[in-house]
Amino acid sequence: MERLVDGRFSAFASSSALSTDAVDALATRGFVVLPGPYLADELARVQTAYDLACSTAEAADVGAGRTSIRVTDFVNRGAEFDAIYTWPPALDAAARVVRRPFRLSAMHARTLRPGASAQHLHVDVPRTSDAWPMLGVIFMVDEFRADNGATRFVPGSQREAESPEDMLDDPVASHDDEVLACGPAGSFLLFDASTWHGHTANTSSFGRRSLQATFIPRSGRPATDFVARMQPQTLSRLSMTARYLIGVDE
Repeated sequence: MERLVDGRFSAFASSSALSTDAVDALATRGFVVLPGPYLADELARVQTAYDLACSTAEAADVGAGRTSIRVTDFVNRGAEFDAIYTWPPALDAAARVVRRPFRLSAMHARTLRPGASAQHLHVDVPRTSDAWPMLGVIFMVDEFRADNGATRFVPGSQREAESPEDMLDDPVASHDDEVLACGPAGSFLLFDASTWHGHTANTSSFGRRSLQATFIPRSGRPATDFVARMQPQTLSRLSMTARYLIGVDE
């Protein structure tokens, strides 16, 4: 099994699925927005499947907060979502950020409510966690714009040892160096989760939908136990890459 794990990681790390410019942006800025692989009709199917999956999820899998609605475990919610967490450029990015064999830790939907206030700048995991380093992946189900809560980043902040909460007087306030990660629906946002980030205010009249995944060291504990939740219909369709990322063969 160890040889399989190391072999898979080596394949991801040597895939060259990311362009030179994307690799540079991820390393220097801490994030990059890339066009996704979906054609218009494929994206429409993902959007429809997203709404259906969210509306039919069991209450225990739904977290309804003041600013957003989150639905867990999109590994088990339809084949339409498989290509998101197995997208080769995302796995290339995970190999570069995590720098060791990795696994899928979370895969969930998040809809930012209309009128939601801006989120404080933060990092997703402390450096002392077994889930560090972490790559974050956001699939833009809807367009990310300045008026609907696009994620903001402070480029280069992934190199800071301290968290923004410890370094800033007001982590909610606009940062002089922040950049909005905007893109059309179907885009992918890949980021080092140690980069200071947070969604901006959604001043539009509509919810802004996204699918979010994280990759962590293989030795870390995943946020969602996909193996325990695995449905037979999901297992029957999983690719070898998906099985490896989830750890169903361990």
